[in-house]
Amino acid sequence: MFNMATLNRTAAGLMNAFNAHAATDIIGFGILGHSQNLAKQQRKEVSFVIHNLPIIAKMAAVRNASGRFGLLQGTSAETSGGLLICLPREQATRFCYEIKSSKYGEGHQAWIVGIVEKGNRTARIIDKPRVIEVLPRGATAAALAPDNSNASSEPCS
Repeated sequence: MFNMATLNRTAAGLMNAFNAHAATDIIGFGILGHSQNLAKQQRKEVSFVIHNLPIIAKMAAVRNASGRFGLLQGTSAETSGGLLICLPREQATRFCYEIKSSKYGEGHQAWIVGIVEKGNRTARIIDKPRVIEVLPRGATAAALAPDNSNASSEPCS
């Protein structure tokens, strides 16, 4: 709940300072659907190419268990997936660094997920995108580790 309530506040505040060209939230259409919608609205003929897929930790396991879900295809319906922000290339790295700084209380996360290239106002995900498992804000890796408290130390027969 904390993630959803505070997820975009700091990023939205920094967009103007870093000369954002456009932005959208990632909710019901997944990152690919929202990227496609954003690309269609650009003045110039560009395409978005997504190389990195930030996903909430453990969701890859949910996807594997369900056999569907569209997570790695970028079409999963996120309930609060953050913002997709178009920044000048020279500003993107600084934006990611700044949003993570202690100036904003730390814990904020941002990634460069892809590039903008000349194209026909579409978006796509490369064949084998890098999956970035994102810990919910305030969570630790230990808190998300599998619960083996009921596991027996005896070998299975």
